[in-house]
Amino acid sequence: MKVVDIAEETFRELGEPSTISVPAIATWLRNNIGGLNNAINTEFEINTSSLEIERKVDSKMVDITEYETFIFKKMYVVHYYEILVRQSAGAASTDTVVEVSQDGMRVRKANKINVLKELTATKKQEVEDLFRAINFYKTNKAQPRQVAGDDTIEGFYDPYYRGAGTDFYNRVRNY
Repeated sequence: MKVVDIAEETFRELGEPSTISVPAIATWLRNNIGGLNNAINTEFEINTSSLEIERKVDSKMVDITEYETFIFKKMYVVHYYEILVRQSAGAASTDTVVEVSQDGMRVRKANKINVLKELTATKKQEVEDLFRAINFYKTNKAQPRQVAGDDTIEGFYDPYYRGAGTDFYNRVRNY
């Protein structure tokens, strides 16, 4: 999947906000590929000629899958809400007027502190979803880097042998 496609999907999932654009999201994705690698223990990189995300698996270049894409998009969504929370926190400290009434007319502005609370709650939910997706990925999609031992040949052991004490036969002793 191309970086621009991931950025466009993310832009649409956020509701096409006017404060960001698809190229800005694509730039963020390219610059933060290391964060994805750290989160899910992979080795993605940006191809210098095509500027696309790929990784080498068994000497072949492989594209990013939908599972990694989902996590990467969630990472951007968390980043986006973090920016909104910061902007709201600055605005909430300067705006003290919530309601004005004059000559029978009343104008009520949105309380910026309540907006900040809602944005913070939304960001917290997105962070929880991100960590849940990362844990699911690590549990189900990650592959072991090394398997020690030979599990192809069945071993023989006496189930009644207990060794010199209370240790069972298949336990390793440290002397």
